[in-house]
Amino acid sequence: MQARVAGAARKASAVVEPTPAGRMSSHAVILGLDPSLRGTGYGILQLARPRPLAVTHGTIACPAAWPRSRCLAKISQALRDVVRDHRPTVCVVEGLFYAQNLQTALIMGEARGAALAVVAEAGLEVYEIAPRKVKQAIVGYGAAQKEAVARMVQRLLALRELPAPDAADALALALTYAQETSRYSLAPRKRI
Repeated sequence: MQARVAGAARKASAVVEPTPAGRMSSHAVILGLDPSLRGTGYGILQLARPRPLAVTHGTIACPAAWPRSRCLAKISQALRDVVRDHRPTVCVVEGLFYAQNLQTALIMGEARGAALAVVAEAGLEVYEIAPRKVKQAIVGYGAAQKEAVARMVQRLLALRELPAPDAADALALALTYAQETSRYSLAPRKRI
């Protein structure tokens, strides 16, 4: 009977990705990305105890009058600078969402592609987390509003000021990844 129980435990542990709470992930510097053509949010977290530290965050803003090609070039260059300056070891990007407008989906895809090309070029592992999962992890409600996410990010990271919405979303992505890697996870992370 004990052998059976031990065998069952071994099978179950093969499914689980254990990262004991006392041990840090091999990815100690996390880049969160919320790509968008007019406002790509980014946030860098450093894993630390008792909570992760926000190293930097911001929004790569492009004026509405700029052509898409100029915005894509700015997104790429600004992210190259962030990666060079802060040397993240992993990137977490917001998962795709359903868009009713095909033109909007294509434009979002272009911005996402520009951002992903930069982090892939830097050799970072890239993971994707669905927006609802991020909101659930940070706020406790999968349909939370942007302001609720920003306020919880501010609180969880002990930030003096409320981060801008796109930067808050990027920090929330990085926080969600940090939470998932600091405990047992039954679902494998989606690597892209």
